[in-house]
Order: sequence, then structure tokens, then C-alpha cells
Amino acid sequence: MFIQLIKAKVKDREGVQRLSDRWMAELRPGAEGFLGATIGITDDGTLVDVARFASREAATANAGRPEQGAWWTEFEACLDGPAEFRESDDVTVNERGDLDQAGFVQVMEGRMHDVEAARAFSAESVDLLAGERPDVLGEVEIVHPDATYTSVVYFVSEAAAREAEAAPPSPAMQAAMARMDGLFDVDTYYDLRDPWLV
Repeated sequence: MFIQLIKAKVKDREGVQRLSDRWMAELRPGAEGFLGATIGITDDGTLVDVARFASREAATANAGRPEQGAWWTEFEACLDGPAEFRESDDVTVNERGDLDQAGFVQVMEGRMHDVEAARAFSAESVDLLAGERPDVLGEVEIVHPDATYTSVVYFVSEAAAREAEAAPPSPAMQAAMARMDGLFDVDTYYDLRDPWLV
């Protein structure tokens, strides 16, 4: 899987929604290798778009389509400044439920102190998290070449996520959280309260 991550400030929310709907109806059928996307706008007007493709080649081919270029020109006019693009094919998907049924998505960005140790921890903690956090449907973990990462976490709802966050963790979860603190730094959280799941 290949991920194309787009972030930007939005000045026209209705235009973003309208053009996103148009892309789905008119351009998606010709986007070979497009697997889906998680899109949302935070309370402060930050657009986060996590687009999934079968390969880097598929994403490049889509970007090169004339109709995609024309659509992007219109879409860009809805943004308040240039968009930031990041790409990676170092992607891990953990599903414990149907991600497309998520009512709330949280995107976290940060840095890994030790990429391989962080990978091992993530793999080891899947079962623990499934037992401790039934509000989490799954996550998409993206590692970038500079050892920064993006984690996209899918929740049943924001209410369920906040309730689970407030509950006291088990000793096993406390130990896992302490270990995680030594492996990851989280710099930014993006709360997508009304995610568009494609």
C-alpha cells in the first residue's frame, strides 16, 4: 500500500465538500489503484486527507491525469495557502473492526526514537489494545523516510474514545504506555469529528 497524505488550511469548507463529492462521482472511476481515503477538517480548519493507493505508480498515474490536474486547480482555490504533501509506502494496517464505520478519527504526527523498536512494540501491543480499548476499530500506521510517523486511529465514536481515555488503565496498559513514551514523541493531534470515509 502507498499513502498520500495531504494537509492544508481551508477557507471554503462547502467548496471542499462539493469538490470532494464531485471527485468521487466523476474522477474516482478512472483512478486505477485508488483504494480509499480518510478525509476530515479539524475545528481550526485544517484539512487532513489520507489517500490510499495500491502502489506509488498508481498514485503517480492518478496525479498525472489531465482531469485530476483540472480538478486540483479548483480544489486548491478552496484552500488558504499551499497544501503540504507527504508520501510513504511504509504502511501497516491493523483492523479490529470496520474502519469505514468510524464516527471519529484522530490523526497523530510525531517522531520515532528507534523505528525498529517502535515497529516491534506496535506489533506486540495489538492484542493488548484490542482488549483494553474496544472503542478503537483499528489504525493505519505510516512511517516516513525521516523517522517521523503519522498514525490514523479509527474510533467507534468520539464519546466512546473520551470515555475510554478517562478510565484508569490496567497495570499492563500502564506498562505499555510507559514503554511507548520512550519510543514515540507525539507532536500534533488532528481530531476529525466528522470524517469522510471512502
